[in-house]
Amino acid sequence: MKSVLQKSPIPHNHVFIAKHLKEVIFDPNWHFHSEYQLFLVLKGNGTRFIGDNVQPYKPGSITFTGPALPHLWRSDSEKKRKNIQIYSEGIVVYFNEKFMGDHFLQKEETIRIHRLFKRSLRGLEVTGKANKKAQKMLSKLLVLKGFDSVLELLKILNLLSQTDDLETLASSGYTNTLKEGDTGRMNTVYAYVMKNFKQRMSVSELAELTSMTPTSFSRYFRVHANKSFSEFVSEIRIGHACKLLIEKKMSASEACYESGYGTLSNFNRQFKALTQQTPSEYKRQYEIR
Repeated sequence: MKSVLQKSPIPHNHVFIAKHLKEVIFDPNWHFHSEYQLFLVLKGNGTRFIGDNVQPYKPGSITFTGPALPHLWRSDSEKKRKNIQIYSEGIVVYFNEKFMGDHFLQKEETIRIHRLFKRSLRGLEVTGKANKKAQKMLSKLLVLKGFDSVLELLKILNLLSQTDDLETLASSGYTNTLKEGDTGRMNTVYAYVMKNFKQRMSVSELAELTSMTPTSFSRYFRVHANKSFSEFVSEIRIGHACKLLIEKKMSASEACYESGYGTLSNFNRQFKALTQQTPSEYKRQYEIR
């Protein structure tokens, strides 16, 4: 079983590390670490889990996550045929809060960055014009060396500290309660749901899969995910439906049944509850862009 807390990827003689990722899947395990993380998706689609937030991701998605915030990017390529190798690509940057010294963030000039770091403890998604600028800057960061690379990282953080194009991801009530022995169970649950969400699933199935009673599983899942199991499944299904509406150009009824819903009325109700829009309204906003 892999540790839920990952060892720092930053060498002792470096201020930060920036890497180009090319993997069949981005993250095989639900985990967290002590570093701040900037992550840009270059290629690939799937479902992103950050704290208690569940959303689909696609190329161009940028997130900024703080220390001890559990996360997982589950690629759609995991569901592809085994004889076809499909890669996901991205740029990831890791750095520590004190990467410029113990007192760097305590100065008047860096107060905005200090606030940004605090906001990142719930996870942030970079949107709008800031997203476009940050994509170019992160790509540039990969090729820069020495102090020029440190300056570019500071420019990225300065950009994010001054923009309104940030969406907070994990809810204000989310608390990381994961311990060493929890990663296996939560990964088992996530993998099972992602494979079977189009079918009817019961708490009893997951309880048996994780060697728990139904009551214990329900309590366990709510504590660690900050939501009920049925709410979690709805988020997965609606997230999948959103991708079908936009990327596959499906109608609401087609997306409904392809996402595991038995009736269109229930699908419409769940869709609006999670997105504050009807499927038609959601689809229309992307058609006019």
